[in-house]
Amino acid sequence: MIDLMLRRYMREMLANTPLKVRRYIYDRIHWDAQMIGIVGPRGIGKSTLLKQYILDNGAGDDILYVSADNTYFATHTLSSLADQFAMEGGRLLVIDEIHVYKNWSRELKEIYDIHPNLHVIFTGSSILEINKGKADLSRRVAMYQMQGLSFREYLAIFKDVDAKVYSLEEILAQKVTLPEGVLPLPLFREYLAKGYYPFCNQPEFNLLIQQTVSLTTEVDIPQFAGLTASTARKLKQLLMVVAGLAPFKPNASNLATEIGVSKNNVPDYLLWLEKAGMIAQVRDDTGGLRGLGKVEKVYLDNPSLMTVLGNDHPNIGNLRETFFYNQMRVNHDVTTSRLADFQIGDLTFEVGGRKKGTRQIENAEHGIVVKDDIDYGSGIFVALWQFGMNY
Repeated sequence: MIDLMLRRYMREMLANTPLKVRRYIYDRIHWDAQMIGIVGPRGIGKSTLLKQYILDNGAGDDILYVSADNTYFATHTLSSLADQFAMEGGRLLVIDEIHVYKNWSRELKEIYDIHPNLHVIFTGSSILEINKGKADLSRRVAMYQMQGLSFREYLAIFKDVDAKVYSLEEILAQKVTLPEGVLPLPLFREYLAKGYYPFCNQPEFNLLIQQTVSLTTEVDIPQFAGLTASTARKLKQLLMVVAGLAPFKPNASNLATEIGVSKNNVPDYLLWLEKAGMIAQVRDDTGGLRGLGKVEKVYLDNPSLMTVLGNDHPNIGNLRETFFYNQMRVNHDVTTSRLADFQIGDLTFEVGGRKKGTRQIENAEHGIVVKDDIDYGSGIFVALWQFGMNY
């Protein structure tokens, strides 16, 4: 019989789950798949998404929600829990924080193969790699990468502003609108400071961000990569160096000297920080397939992280570029531009303030000037905040 402690834990976790708004990824997930993985950085709402799905499906005895960091797993295994649950007629097993469980990939593979009628959904850190090691899950798991809040989602969750999702084509065609009386710029400033994270309304927001950074660099990445405590400190040190320089073109030798490591280790450190949602590396278009080009610029991952690590005084120009890349990468392959800031397909984007002109895009096939500090644009001049409405 399933431990009553786990049932009680599930009830407690579901009790205060917000149900008003579903995140952008909710309708993109093929929930009928036998095994689903949802990965992403710490603190962006993965657990809430799972609990919403459970409540949407009745939260009956045939559904079980557990967290892999529960003390129950000090003396029990995931596979034995799945065996017992399936024997009792379990239909859906939901496992949160799978990355803290040592043998997660091997046991998930075992559960998948032994219990074909048991649906499993798990969340984990975005540094998880399901296609490596002895238990290759790539042919078994439908994987989804989840990001933090878009500006549109922030408006819906915290400001009760209902706005539709706009495609890039609609944004460039100046079709974005907000309900009458809603002024976008003051709300946009709030979003840039805190809005990427669903806990942005907490009074201790800055402290929570610092804790997220510490857990990511000192626990999540070291556990995944097998790093020593001293190397983990170097990782956090590198992040703080990036925070002071971003955006910049990475130089492994300079960064290695700055933090006291071999330059051969720097690319791996940067990649781990990127996968964990701490930084963003923008590549050129030479790689062909998505994400395989040469790294040309390194940013912090999102405006909210940039604001906190910048002691609430980030460079506004860097903040604008960070926002644009952060929001557009969800649905598009964004690369560096040889002429301006960014490239999406044959579209060239130059990001700036109200007075930004067209000089950088004069030789572009299709150039767009993305302007901050304007409510709405015209022609090739598009308001920056509108690019936060694309998911």
